[in-house]
Amino acid sequence: MSTPHITSLAFLTPGNFADDDPYRGLEETLQLFEYGERLGYDGAWIRQRHLEHGVGSAAVFLAAAGQRTERIELGTAVIPIGYESPFRLAEDLALADVLSRGRLQIGFSTGMPHADLLGDLVYDGDWRGFDLSYGRIARVVQNLRGDYLGGPDTVIHSPGNVQRPRLQPHDPGLARRIWYGGGSLRSVRWAAGQGLGLLSGNIVTGEATDDFTTAQLNLLAEYRRALPNGRAPRVALGRVIVPLDSADAATRARYRAYAASRHARTLAPQGPRRVLFAPDVVGTAEQILERLTADPVLAEVTELRLELPYEFHREEYEQILHDIRHLVAPGLGWRPGAAPAGTGRAPDVTPRRPEARTGRAG
Repeated sequence: MSTPHITSLAFLTPGNFADDDPYRGLEETLQLFEYGERLGYDGAWIRQRHLEHGVGSAAVFLAAAGQRTERIELGTAVIPIGYESPFRLAEDLALADVLSRGRLQIGFSTGMPHADLLGDLVYDGDWRGFDLSYGRIARVVQNLRGDYLGGPDTVIHSPGNVQRPRLQPHDPGLARRIWYGGGSLRSVRWAAGQGLGLLSGNIVTGEATDDFTTAQLNLLAEYRRALPNGRAPRVALGRVIVPLDSADAATRARYRAYAASRHARTLAPQGPRRVLFAPDVVGTAEQILERLTADPVLAEVTELRLELPYEFHREEYEQILHDIRHLVAPGLGWRPGAAPAGTGRAPDVTPRRPEARTGRAG
C-alpha cells in the first residue's frame, strides 16, 4: 500500500453563530482563519449555508477574510448553484478575489437545499423549469473568463471613459481555481470534462458497492480518466479528524460522544440514493495516523482538507487545528509553507484549552 504524502493542508469550517449574536460567531470564524494562517495551513475554507446559523454568502465572507489574512488560500465548499445568478455571482467572486490578491478557491454544487421554502423567494416566476444544475456552474466559469460582450465594436460609456464591456473586475485567474463537490460517477465525469478540481469528502453515492472506500476510489479513478489530455488532476480530500491529545478529559468525552452519535449512518447505504458516509476519525494522534496511513484513498491524493465538525466552539476548533498541524500532518509528509511576510515575530499559535460546556453555540 502506498504511503500518504500530503503537500497541501487546509481546513473547512461551518461558520457557526448564535441566533441572538451572529457577529460574535462570524468574528470568531474570521479569527480562526487568522489562526490557521499563523499555524502554517495552506488553505481555510468556509461552508455556504442558507436559512441556517452559518455563512449565507461565501463571497462576502471571503472578501472580509482576505483583508484579515495575507497568504492562506481562501475557499468555499460549496456554493449551491441553484440560488445564484451566474453573472452577478461571478462579479462578487472576482471582486473578492482581487481584494485577496488572487487567493480564492471556489467550490460549487448543484441543487437547492430548502427549495420548498426559498425557491419562490429567490426567483420571480416558476423556477422549476430553469437549468439549476451543471449548466449554471458552467455559465459562472464562462463569465469569470471575462470574454467581451457584444460585437467587436460594442462599447459602453461611463463617466471618464469608453470601454468594451465585460465582467469587471477582469480576473481571469479565478476561472482556473474552480472546484466541484462531486459524489457520484456522473458528477465527477462532468467536473473532469470542464477541467474543474474535484472536492471529495466523507459523503459519496454507493454505485455498485456498499463500501465507502471502494466507492470513493472509483470516483477518483473516473475523474482522472475523464480529464482532457494534458489537464493535471487536482483532488482535495475531506475528512472529519478530531485529535484528543491536548484536549481535557471533559472535551475528550464530548468528542467521542459526537463521533458515536454519527456512527450508525456509516454502517449501510442511506436513503434511495444509497448515500455512503465515512466514519469520523477520532483518537490520539498516534491512533489517527494509524488509520490515515492505512486509508487507500488518502494515498491517492496530495491535498487534505480537514472538515471541522458543526456546532463546536472556537477554542475546540483551535485545539483540533493545533494538534493536527503539530502531531498528525507531519506524519503524513506535510510541511508548513513560508510564514506570512512582515510579521516580524514568531506567531502565537498556542490554542485555548477547551472548557467544559453543557451546550453548543446555535
